[in-house]
Amino acid sequence: MTEKELILNLKNQNTLPNAFKELVKQYKERLYWHIRKIVINHDDTDDVLQNTFIKVYKNIGNFKEESKLYSWMYRIATNEAITFINQRAKKSNSSTEEVQQSLLNNLEADNYFDGNAAQIKLQQAIATLPQKQQLVFNMKYFDNVKYQDMSEILETSVGALKSSYHIAVKKIEDFIKNN
Repeated sequence: MTEKELILNLKNQNTLPNAFKELVKQYKERLYWHIRKIVINHDDTDDVLQNTFIKVYKNIGNFKEESKLYSWMYRIATNEAITFINQRAKKSNSSTEEVQQSLLNNLEADNYFDGNAAQIKLQQAIATLPQKQQLVFNMKYFDNVKYQDMSEILETSVGALKSSYHIAVKKIEDFIKNN
C-alpha cells in the first residue's frame, strides 16, 4: 500500500481500523528506536510509543499532507518523548539533563540493552548534549535521516541542522577523548 493509499484509508472511517493496523505495522519499529534514543528505557519507550500512536489515531483527520506521513509521525513521537522527559524532570524536581543522566545510569541494568562499553560511552556523550543537538545527532547518525526530512520534522532550517550536527559531533569526540 502506498503512502497516499494509506492516508486515504486512514481518513475513511470504514477503512480506518485496518489502515491503522497497517500503519502501526509499518512504522512501529522505526518510531520505537527513535523514541528509545530519547527516553533510553525500554518500558518508558513503549509508553511513549503508545501515546504517539494514540495521538496519530486521534489526529489523522487533521493531517494536511504538507509533509510525509512518517515526518508528521516522527514529529509527534519526538514531541511526546520530550514531553515525557520534561514531565519526569518536573515530577522529580530536577533538570532534564539530570533525568537523562539517571536513565542512562540504569541503562546497563536494562534487559533490553545489549550494548558494550563503547556504546555506553557514546550514550553518555550524547546525554551531555543539549536536547536539540541530541535529536539532530541521533536522527542523522543512527537513523540516517536526510537533512531536508529532519527540517520538516524539527521545523528548523537545513543550515541550522547541519551546524547543530557538526557541533554535536565535536562535543561527542571531545567527551570520548577526555572520559
